[in-house]
Amino acid sequence: MKKFLIAAAVSALCSTGAHAADLAAGTYTKAPPMAAVSSWTGFYAGLNIGYGFNDPTAAFTPNDVVSNNVFSFSNPNPASSVSYDVKGVLGGAQIGYNWQLSPNWLIGLEADFQGSDIKGSASTSYALIGRPGQVDAEQNVEWFGTLRARAGLLATDKLLVYGTGGLAYGSVHANSTLSNTIGYTATAGGFSAVCAPASAPCYTGPTTKILAGYTVGGGFEYAAWRNVSFKAEYLYVNLGSSDITSAAPTTPGNAVSTYNTHFSDLDFHVVRVGANYRF
Repeated sequence: MKKFLIAAAVSALCSTGAHAADLAAGTYTKAPPMAAVSSWTGFYAGLNIGYGFNDPTAAFTPNDVVSNNVFSFSNPNPASSVSYDVKGVLGGAQIGYNWQLSPNWLIGLEADFQGSDIKGSASTSYALIGRPGQVDAEQNVEWFGTLRARAGLLATDKLLVYGTGGLAYGSVHANSTLSNTIGYTATAGGFSAVCAPASAPCYTGPTTKILAGYTVGGGFEYAAWRNVSFKAEYLYVNLGSSDITSAAPTTPGNAVSTYNTHFSDLDFHVVRVGANYRF
């Protein structure tokens, strides 16, 4: 009887141990979620799209007795400055490098290049001895780029809040034209202007220049995944002022009549969104 009880106890212990082993083998533990980003340090590149807008001014100055007579007989005076809106869609790409100095601070460099439809024009009327006419000025930012430093605070490991600033440059097409509803030829002081046919641009000054200035701004960037982030950004871009000379066709033996147009600082506000891939 004693031997039977001992054998039964050993059998029960073995059965319990085997059952516990089966339970341990079937235990499942869910893996922790993958972090969105381990470090912001490194190269990145991406695309963006946005909108630019502002309201610069243009002023007109005659250069000789003929163009001065045109402006002198104006009512209202087109030599006074006019303001106009420049606005349009922009889009392009950026590339840069980040240095994460600590868990909460980051610095970096970024360059971007934008195709642009930012443009605007202004017009003012005049009258030359009862002949009404118009002076028009226009600017078109064909493309622009920036080279900027960035410095920011990592509010969380996924959210960067930053400021930025640096060089801005761009290609700007500009023109200033003077036309009259009735064609005429004006000659005085060795200068002449042939304004014909009627209503056609007489004085013209189309030109394209590379302008340079500065930009400042700031934004937010959110690391949605380990290598992909999304950003929203504001920039103030100032490409500086510029001048162009508009000239009229002349008659043989006379100098060309001209006038100058001074464009104030071509500055505009940019709001844009974009995405970056970090390598």
